[in-house]
Amino acid sequence: MLKKAEIKSFLDYKVEQYNNREFIKTDPVRIPHQFSKKEDIEIAGFLTATIAWGNRKSILNNAGKLMDLLDNSPYEFVMEHTEEDLRVLEGFVHRTFNGIDLQYFILALQNIYKTHEGLEGVFTKFAKKDNLQPAIHNFKKIFFELPHLTRTEKHVSD
Repeated sequence: MLKKAEIKSFLDYKVEQYNNREFIKTDPVRIPHQFSKKEDIEIAGFLTATIAWGNRKSILNNAGKLMDLLDNSPYEFVMEHTEEDLRVLEGFVHRTFNGIDLQYFILALQNIYKTHEGLEGVFTKFAKKDNLQPAIHNFKKIFFELPHLTRTEKHVSD
């Protein structure tokens, strides 16, 4: 069993290893780092994390394409998209996450920002002092409260 000092030392080392520009340049976390508006960061981070499995180069490439499809303004796209904007997303694919899933994600995110005080609002409301599981569980319930294909649920874990 590690002592607190050993754990702190290890974690400090990991912060230095990963929280630097060189690492960020080649990691999917660089996608939300492109933004300064809180909501853009949240949405870009959530969508990028959703497709963050597989080859890092492919993840970065597809996350970049995804941000381009959202006009590099994820929050504005989520809140103000048209039916035509959603149709443009049909061609997006990253492994098993496809355009149908992405279209639903945009609608679900819009619902969350319009009726549940945004991503931060959902997690803040349901988080317990020492346990985020209730927040994660309730987030998934809220995220899928709109009509959707069952297949899309596999992209949000609980």
